[in-house]
Amino acid sequence: MSSPTMTIRPMSSSEVPLAIEWADREGWNPGLDDAQTFHAADPEGFWIGEVDHEPVAVISAVRSGKNFGFLGFYIVHPDFRAQGYGLAIWNRAMDHLAGRTIGLDGVVDQQDNYRKSGFQIAYRNIRQQGTSQNFAPADSRIVPISQIPFETLCTYDRRYFPADRSEFLQSWIGEEHGLSRAFLDGQTLRGYSTLRQCAEGWKFGPLFADTPAIAETLFQALQNEIPTGETIFLDTPEPNTEATDLAQRYKMRPVFETARMYRGQEPSVSLEGIYGVTSFELG
Repeated sequence: MSSPTMTIRPMSSSEVPLAIEWADREGWNPGLDDAQTFHAADPEGFWIGEVDHEPVAVISAVRSGKNFGFLGFYIVHPDFRAQGYGLAIWNRAMDHLAGRTIGLDGVVDQQDNYRKSGFQIAYRNIRQQGTSQNFAPADSRIVPISQIPFETLCTYDRRYFPADRSEFLQSWIGEEHGLSRAFLDGQTLRGYSTLRQCAEGWKFGPLFADTPAIAETLFQALQNEIPTGETIFLDTPEPNTEATDLAQRYKMRPVFETARMYRGQEPSVSLEGIYGVTSFELG
């Protein structure tokens, strides 16, 4: 017996919180402001599948620049799995990103399925969990991100992300439940990071820096702005051993992993400067 037909359509901004809610149920620990920020990255990049007007599947396929896209929020409601709905909405998302290099962060039990769609593993990302501390006094070179010309921030961000994502950044650094800080060496931007409040604790992302010392300074400075003893998370790319060393020095422990996978040419980014991935949903 065939499954009922699913209708697939773009999600409106008011519907994206459903994807956030489902992600929370999956244990992915989204940020409190993620719905509005992620939708701003590509208002046409979120899709919902419905059967008889009931949501059964969601996915995001966010375009950045002219040649890159990223898949996330690939979730079928538990009551509707193994009925072909996941593949149908997956194919729609892939069509939305046709002609682009496509990235995703794949959980372990889905990586073989992604390989069947032409994705190859580039490296692992490891989610580290720890507890916030106080490191006052703060370093005077740490400044609010608002003091950095936005064009300068976007240019710096392009070292570590494969395409322009200025629409996303504009929303990301202004989140109500987030803190964004930059490291200025004289007048030169040499690192920046965001720490945002999530369903559980606080999550760094991104944490980009020219050197391990700058990354650590940002890591400490942002913790100074939240209560001591809060749960914190840092998603470290495994090839950057300085990032994993940073996590270990602060007694963080691995709690989750994904594989960064690409279909198409693997982007050239400066992994040695990525101490914390921006997000597993948008890259």
